[in-house]
Amino acid sequence: MSREQLVVQETRRSFQTGRSKPLQYRIQQLKSLLRFISERRGDIADAVKKDLGKSEHGTELFETLGLEGEINLALEKLAEWAAPRPVEKNLLTIADEVYVQPEPLGVVLIIGAWNYPWAVTLQPLVGAIAAGNATVIKPSEVSSHSAKVMEELLPLYLDKDLYPVVTGGVSETQELLRQRFDHIFYTGNSTVGKLVMEAAARHLTPVTLELGGKSPCYIDKNCDISVACRRITWGKFVNCGQTCIAPDFILCEPCIQSRVVEEIKKCIKEFYTDHPKTFEDYGRIINQRHFKRLMALMEGSTVAVGGDSDASQCYIAPTVLKDVTGESKVMKEEIFGPLLPIITVSGVDEAIQFINKREKPLVIYVFSHDNKLIKRMIAETSSGALLANDCLVHFTVSALPFGGVGNSGMGCYHGRHSFDQLSHLRSCLIKQLKMEGVNSMRYPPHTAKKLGWARFFLLKQVNVSRLRRMALLLAAMAGLAAFVVQVKEPKHTPVQRGIKGFALVSALYFLTRL
Repeated sequence: MSREQLVVQETRRSFQTGRSKPLQYRIQQLKSLLRFISERRGDIADAVKKDLGKSEHGTELFETLGLEGEINLALEKLAEWAAPRPVEKNLLTIADEVYVQPEPLGVVLIIGAWNYPWAVTLQPLVGAIAAGNATVIKPSEVSSHSAKVMEELLPLYLDKDLYPVVTGGVSETQELLRQRFDHIFYTGNSTVGKLVMEAAARHLTPVTLELGGKSPCYIDKNCDISVACRRITWGKFVNCGQTCIAPDFILCEPCIQSRVVEEIKKCIKEFYTDHPKTFEDYGRIINQRHFKRLMALMEGSTVAVGGDSDASQCYIAPTVLKDVTGESKVMKEEIFGPLLPIITVSGVDEAIQFINKREKPLVIYVFSHDNKLIKRMIAETSSGALLANDCLVHFTVSALPFGGVGNSGMGCYHGRHSFDQLSHLRSCLIKQLKMEGVNSMRYPPHTAKKLGWARFFLLKQVNVSRLRRMALLLAAMAGLAAFVVQVKEPKHTPVQRGIKGFALVSALYFLTRL
């Protein structure tokens, strides 16, 4: 029996004890995860520095701060998320208890990515713990220092029987994928995503695939180009361009291309100085393989800004490319690095056509003052998300589902979406063994009369909340009527005055509840 098979079996055995299901236990584990982030902040920052050359403040801003927010939200809302969710009834079930009950799926596999090795691995874990699952955590072997710290330190805080960390490379991941899980959550590229989905299909295991793609960025010629380029520069070159939702390429009209290049050039200098190579907030490419891949992507395009590199440090300067077409080498795959191509189009019509000819991206960015143009981009394209006049920040909104569509992924997470994604939303209906006469319409023999009654009872939806509001309204009106009657009386005894006051207060209370 392989190590991976043994880990999965032990994790499932631990889940079957029911230990992960009580809300108090989930809260305890979430608090322990929060304590891990707080107490091991230095270890996390050191590991990310070794993996990606990221500064300590950069690691806190882009890795752990969002994690803390997700955990705190889960702690605050868990009781609400896990509670039964009443649904609308029909007349046939109006007297019954009908609701949706979230329940744990079972044993979840989370396969993390190397570009944000903590955020994209532990954020799904927050949802898995909150939903009451057991989880096998597989950090990316590419970010080896972060994987080692996670393997050594996370079991000191979380229940190691329910949340084991498994490290290793391709062979270990393949062995994990041969095992049966109740859900697989993968973050990475679409090529591996297809392999994950294929492996999951053998066990009919559902998957969440957080992939990527070439996210376009359209700049309207009438927008504030200076502000737009400032935000695009930040979104593109943070983490050395190794962000799944980074703007992959710019679409703009030829008349503003030179201005866009100059504004981005100014912003690069402002953010990273004249010497990004020595600036602490500008990182490095993850390894030599990706460095060589990125250098090859520049072939055939003209470097408008940057272009400097140092193979010994896996360093590539923030780079803007021009004279790029849809057939250029840099447009054949997701860039995932500090290269920003500019493609000229005649206007928004051609931009939309260009976007729609390609795979659906993880996000579409559009910069414009024209709200109609923005709404048109929303209506005539498809992507995991659309963000107008900024970059990346939709990732920080826990109420928004984060995920792709088509080639950019399936499923979503963040906040309650993580909880629901990693829960089974179980339909529950509890009926009493009474009123059998009403049920007779469904029993044979089936007649036209029974069909008529069935049509009435089954197709007539009952909004219980609306009925409740109507009852409150009637109660309020009754209270006001009683008050009016009391006012018309010439004399009031103390008891009558008490009744009048109670009726008025009750009426006001019910009106505020409507």
